[in-house]
Amino acid sequence: MEIVNKKKLHVVAGRATQVLASEICAELNVPLGTPSIAEFANGEIHVKYFESIRGADVFIVQAHTPWEGRSLNDAITEQLIMVDAAKRASAKRITAVIPFYGYSRQDRKASGREPISARLISDLFSVAGADRLVSVDLHSGQIQGFFDGPVDHLTAMPVLVDYLTGIEGDLVVVSPDAGRMKVAERYTNMLAADLAYVHKRRSTLENNSVEAKEIIGDVAGRVCVLIDDMIDTGGTICAAAELLVANGAEMVIAAATHGVFSPPAIDRLAKASIETVLITDTLPLSSDKRIKKIKVLSVAPIIAQAIAAVFADTSVSEIFAGNHLA
Repeated sequence: MEIVNKKKLHVVAGRATQVLASEICAELNVPLGTPSIAEFANGEIHVKYFESIRGADVFIVQAHTPWEGRSLNDAITEQLIMVDAAKRASAKRITAVIPFYGYSRQDRKASGREPISARLISDLFSVAGADRLVSVDLHSGQIQGFFDGPVDHLTAMPVLVDYLTGIEGDLVVVSPDAGRMKVAERYTNMLAADLAYVHKRRSTLENNSVEAKEIIGDVAGRVCVLIDDMIDTGGTICAAAELLVANGAEMVIAAATHGVFSPPAIDRLAKASIETVLITDTLPLSSDKRIKKIKVLSVAPIIAQAIAAVFADTSVSEIFAGNHLA
């Protein structure tokens, strides 16, 4: 008897990320799996795979985000249960595809008696049965080391750069704080642009006073592109935009991978001196947040390429020419 083992690709998604997952599957030319995801009367989540996934390479897509009255924690729990169900259904390899990784800003102890919640999340996925993680523009690269297994850290930079290269004017890439300087430098290399950043310094006249800010770099008369990994409440990015305009910037564009947009972000962005807010679809954007200056770019092709590379056991780094590792 001769046994021929054929690899089987199976992509499924949690309820928070159905649209993006459908676009990923369209890029891969494979159907999106349709497991049953339901809730009991007390809110407990139940998952059942209708089709056999025994021996399959299963990719479970879910962004950690609120949706339809449910919380970010619900999205995480749902994906964990989907991973556990796949493991118990004898999937050969399980990859958790997390376009936006929840709790990523809690990646270290800033003070005593605090958790490192980003590590806890990775431990939960490991225990649930995930063999591999795929995510896009983690808030901190060190999160890759929290998971005891391979982590493919993708970046939306090619998508954002492709759009930004079409903008006319003298571009300068601006980091909203010193912590994003390395990322901003990568954009300057791709765009052949200059670099500036917002420097924060405490007043020498008063103790514990509000920080004063200044722009380091030449922005007068130039098109400034503010780069960050996410926009949450919008406070940092809007304050930086106003400072750039006060220093003579001709136009300000904000570009970020993840549009979290917690209140009052949309109100702030609507009133801010920002011409365009570029984000990607790692997180769904509800209709009440779709103001004219927000433009959404798709990362489905990038995630699809990464899934195809993982499935074929080929290099993910080659997709980005190594630029995602800088």
